[in-house]
Amino acid sequence: MRIIALDYGDSRIGVAISDELGLTSLPLTTIDNSSFEDVLVRLEELIERYDPEEIVVGLPLHLDGGSGERVEITREFVDRLRQKLSLPIVLHDERMSSAEVERVLLEADMSRSKRRQKRDKLAASLILRKYLESKKGGN
Repeated sequence: MRIIALDYGDSRIGVAISDELGLTSLPLTTIDNSSFEDVLVRLEELIERYDPEEIVVGLPLHLDGGSGERVEITREFVDRLRQKLSLPIVLHDERMSSAEVERVLLEADMSRSKRRQKRDKLAASLILRKYLESKKGGN
């Protein structure tokens, strides 16, 4: 029961994958968000390779739970994916995931360029971990 998670951004999309039991989350890769078609090709390659049952996309809600421009952009991306892919796609609250990842990377005393290389896929992994935890808890 593998699940792929995406941290959608204007420049890059972080990707994480669960183990086959759907228990753990591992950072996988980053996809350059140069065009929807290129992103779709890369996602289809990952889907073929890992055979996930669903895709989770982080929804960047405001701290108060409200939505803004980033939420609308993410929803539009997900709508386009749903038209092209046959997998279920779930939106999951990603509040504070980027800040949490950045804090961890800073604590690891990583350089700015190394943080940039790792940030997106680690954020996707955190989104997936929180999603898996919510499924276990019945939320």
